[in-house]
Amino acid sequence: MKCEQIGLLVDKYQLTMAQTYFKNNRMKHTACFDYFFRKLPFENGYLVFAGLQDLLEMLVDLRFDEQDARFLIDEGFDRQFVDYLRQFRFKGTIYAMREGEIAFPVEPLLRIEGNLIETQIVETLVLNILNFQSLIATKAARVRYAAGERAVSDFGLRRAHGLGGIHASRAAVIGGCDSTSNMLAAFHYDLKAVGTMAHSFVQSFEDELSAFREYARFNPDSCVLLVDTYDTLKSGLPNAVKVARELEAKGHRLVGIRIDSGDLAYLSKKARQMLDQAGLDYVRIAVSNQLDEFVIRSLIEQKAPIDFFGVGTRLITGQPDAALDGVYKLSLFDSRPRMKISDTLIKSTLPGKKRVLRYSNGEGGFLADAIVLDDEQQIDCMYHPFEKEKRFKVAGLHQEDLFIKVMENGEIIMERESVEQIARRVRERLKMLPAEHKRFEYPHIYKVGVSKRLMDLRDSIVKQFRRED
Repeated sequence: MKCEQIGLLVDKYQLTMAQTYFKNNRMKHTACFDYFFRKLPFENGYLVFAGLQDLLEMLVDLRFDEQDARFLIDEGFDRQFVDYLRQFRFKGTIYAMREGEIAFPVEPLLRIEGNLIETQIVETLVLNILNFQSLIATKAARVRYAAGERAVSDFGLRRAHGLGGIHASRAAVIGGCDSTSNMLAAFHYDLKAVGTMAHSFVQSFEDELSAFREYARFNPDSCVLLVDTYDTLKSGLPNAVKVARELEAKGHRLVGIRIDSGDLAYLSKKARQMLDQAGLDYVRIAVSNQLDEFVIRSLIEQKAPIDFFGVGTRLITGQPDAALDGVYKLSLFDSRPRMKISDTLIKSTLPGKKRVLRYSNGEGGFLADAIVLDDEQQIDCMYHPFEKEKRFKVAGLHQEDLFIKVMENGEIIMERESVEQIARRVRERLKMLPAEHKRFEYPHIYKVGVSKRLMDLRDSIVKQFRRED
């Protein structure tokens, strides 16, 4: 989705650094940054990478207009630097995993190469888009895993974080939702939109039956009735049955009923019984109300005859984590490897230009990922990123390069994909991830390692720094 006036979608420190680079003539120095994360959200076993296509389109549109320029001058920025920004266009080159890929901690998901100013200015945009959409797509994948083949829809826009709900609905469908209630997201991303009615509709009529009849009159082929406004079993269901029979008499069928409160397992069982006894076995049962992957799993374990889950707040806000800790770190400057050094090895970064190789067994199941230097075509063994004594032999395993070039000189070169295509990739790739990595409680830790050359490069930089220190 295109966005207007995104030049100022930066944190101020990126512009203060960029101005300093500009003033001391460092604009033409080259740099390479990696985007990666250190910790999986939701104590999950994997991440769904999402947001790439939106990010690339926003980079193409990145501009500083005259209004931005006036604001920056008022903020105290140098006029010559602001004039430079008025001509700014992102001309970098980006390598990344495909959107919808399954990813793991430490490994780079995206690599940006370009001049020092452009690669620094886009930091916040990269993190804002990729962190959020990947978080929501991962949450949606968990919801889908719990729901199995039953329909799931994103109902979260009203509880979303402002306009972030547009990107969140896209990510929810990428992760596994079948549809969304979000009409703006449906319009921009060609998503399936669904909707029923609110309690206010029923309350606006003198009685529930009249409300149901009027709704059915104007929506005869897409009628889903909300049955819990007053009393689900004594009022809502009997009235829904009456309307369903009236629809049948006119050559139509009631699509479903929705329950939005109470004991969803108990009420759905009773509803199914009442509908079946009335000869309405085709009427589907939808539920909503504070659903998440754990509630859905519980309902299914209780054999609740639910056909459709409308998942809102806990999906669209990424509860309970609310944020992915993705980071954007310099790994190369003027062809020289760079890294952040920490007393804790896990907080140190990996230097140099890198990509990710994935290894699978003979049956197509994912086994391990190796982070290698960009010129390494094949390795025999990978090493644990933080515990050097641990190693894993990969020689002879099926190898797949996860990085592709998606942007060159500021132009998108990858083929544009629909959200459905990306969602299909998620489904296909998750099938290749062993079940032990997908369970909700204590998922098995997926193996991610580094090549011997990369490990040696990191260690040599650390030794050199400490020697100089």
